[in-house]
Amino acid sequence: MKKINGSRILLETLYRVGVRDVFGYPGGAVIPIYDEIYKFDKIKHYFSRHEQGAAHEADGYARASGKVGVCIATSGPGASNLVTGIMTAHMDSTPLLAITGQVGISMLGKDSFQESDIVGTTLPITKMNYLVTDIRDLPRVIKEGHYIARTGRPGPVLVDIPKDVQMAEMDMEEYERLYSEELDLPGYNPKPQNGTEAVKEAVELIKGSRRPLIIAGAGVIKSGSSPELREFAEKNNIPVTMTLLGLGGFPTNNPLSLGMLGMHGTVPANLATDEADLVIAAGIRFDDRITGNPKEFCKNAKIIHIDIDPAEIRKNKEVDIAIVADLKGVLVEFNKSIKGLDNREWLRRVQDLKAQYPMEYPKSADGKLMPQEVLEEVDKLLKGEAIIATDVGQNQMWAAQYLSYTNPKSIITSGGSGTMGFGLPSAIGAQVARPDKKVLAVVGDGGFQMTFHELMMAKQYNLPLKILILNNSFLGMVRQWQEMFNEKRYSFVDLSLNPDFSKIAEAYGIRSATIRTKEEMKENLEKLLNLDEPVIINCIVEKEANVLPMIPAGTTVRHMVGKRGVLDGA
Repeated sequence: MKKINGSRILLETLYRVGVRDVFGYPGGAVIPIYDEIYKFDKIKHYFSRHEQGAAHEADGYARASGKVGVCIATSGPGASNLVTGIMTAHMDSTPLLAITGQVGISMLGKDSFQESDIVGTTLPITKMNYLVTDIRDLPRVIKEGHYIARTGRPGPVLVDIPKDVQMAEMDMEEYERLYSEELDLPGYNPKPQNGTEAVKEAVELIKGSRRPLIIAGAGVIKSGSSPELREFAEKNNIPVTMTLLGLGGFPTNNPLSLGMLGMHGTVPANLATDEADLVIAAGIRFDDRITGNPKEFCKNAKIIHIDIDPAEIRKNKEVDIAIVADLKGVLVEFNKSIKGLDNREWLRRVQDLKAQYPMEYPKSADGKLMPQEVLEEVDKLLKGEAIIATDVGQNQMWAAQYLSYTNPKSIITSGGSGTMGFGLPSAIGAQVARPDKKVLAVVGDGGFQMTFHELMMAKQYNLPLKILILNNSFLGMVRQWQEMFNEKRYSFVDLSLNPDFSKIAEAYGIRSATIRTKEEMKENLEKLLNLDEPVIINCIVEKEANVLPMIPAGTTVRHMVGKRGVLDGA
């Protein structure tokens, strides 16, 4: 009778549920798994250079492809190095399957070498996690974990496998029987009803509105409902603003688009939200970066909140109609029932706001490159067709403000957890997932240094992603807050002793260029972006440029700061 061991069961089951790529870093407690990877050619393993990088790469892969990202790490410090990436995926509802090795079952609870309770550690930041102590449970757990990660509100799942379970064997016939069993998850309902009565109420409320506005969140992208959203907005001339993670869910170059909403959102988006009489919150969670002072947010509007997760309803903001349902199905119903609203007066007001408050920034007094103008030039070249992966901070907000997002899954960024170091590895994962797309990582000089060891992956696998460093020699966003709220007490944000990034690129065998002037930018940027190889583009930009507009944390649109101070009429 043919035998199969636990490690082979893991790989075979991953393959059968659709996994074709994994990211990982080997160690003692996963040697049996890696021994099988060595012999298993159905799944391609990408060799990360740090476990945190592996988690972010799997995350970027998932966001770019819509599939479950998979990462592998050993026990103890290997597993704990995944935690930041798992938290990042949890906060942004990314389908992730983290596989960790564990010490043998007999060694559990004895402070054994490289033992850690990774199940307990990740309990608050996973959708589900497992410690597999019986090889017979392994086929079910992998199938179940993959299913849970990608259905309903997506999220990370962790599977911890002791080394002796990896090496244990069973008959192949028994594996086939166990694998073929139907999933039995009586407490898990990832497909809620479409809230028929609530939808009917929402339809009537929408028909009676005069100043409706849609806030499109990440749920639009995760539910695959961008076409339905666009049909609904265009058919009824309803303006649309997006959260950071909702960018691309509705094209930012559409005449109805107001761009991003929130702390660093556009002035028209924030003012329109304040003036609307009805807000349709589509797949958002009313996080603090959007609402500021939640009691004042949308203070003139009735609110319809559509979300697949009942835990998000009224968690941060009281609403008038709650629809706990799949967003795509709700928008289909809206499109059947609502046609041709008369919003001409409201649209004129919104267009006036867009004309009155375009995105603008001060020019450098001494001719230095402004980060915003770098991204404006990038946008002219990419035309909204690339995948943009960002790090966190000023570079992230400028990328959201000055780049175009015309398609879903075109921005990959850490929203809820704000994880520095996310940009480069997530771009690597995105490039693996979408080899047909141009991928650009927009990073700051601070965040880039947290994970630049992953450059070796770009070189090893010849991934043609481009890394654009907005190099201001500061931890830019922290410095901005210290300038605005701490009387310019720049405490430990000075990065003027940065390494020479061109030499780092050379050490990894990667092409690089340093751009300091507009002339150099105009002359070189297009050529660099079109090279069929990984490239680092180090842009030396104005050191104390700020991200504006800005609504200070916990305040309202009336406190919005623009280029010339607090905005008139805001």
